[in-house]
Amino acid sequence: KQKTAYEIPKRDWSSDVCSSDLASSAMRLHLDALILLHRVWAGFGALAAASLLIVAGGAGAALVEQGVSTPPSRGAIWILTICAAGFAAGAAGALWSARGLRRREQSGRVLALFLAAPNMILVPFGTALAVYTLWVLLNDDARSEFGRPPRNPLTATR
Repeated sequence: KQKTAYEIPKRDWSSDVCSSDLASSAMRLHLDALILLHRVWAGFGALAAASLLIVAGGAGAALVEQGVSTPPSRGAIWILTICAAGFAAGAAGALWSARGLRRREQSGRVLALFLAAPNMILVPFGTALAVYTLWVLLNDDARSEFGRPPRNPLTATR
């Protein structure tokens, strides 16, 4: 006679599939999704940087052509250029963190966590990416993917 699930002791349930293996597999899927999202975010950052540089260049050329070069207009061009550089740096950081996450390097994890802070203010996608980054990378299963011990030693016994 076969036992029902109610009759099988809980310690015997892990004979087929270990629950920690399932959690680890699910976490790998989340890490892969996070890598893809960081690459997409880098693409958006690069497009924003290029767009701002085009606007700054066009505005500068128009001012030179009209012979109008006042301090406020030059300041506006500098602001556009500085913002473009910020977006370009963010895009490079997102690509670098995606590379590190793919290789399961601790530096990629730290960079992704660091970039989550400025991403919080870039509503809506940046905020969602930042929250997802924090949720994934601060999870004990993800920490183990990067060779880090769990924050809570009690969860290591799962």
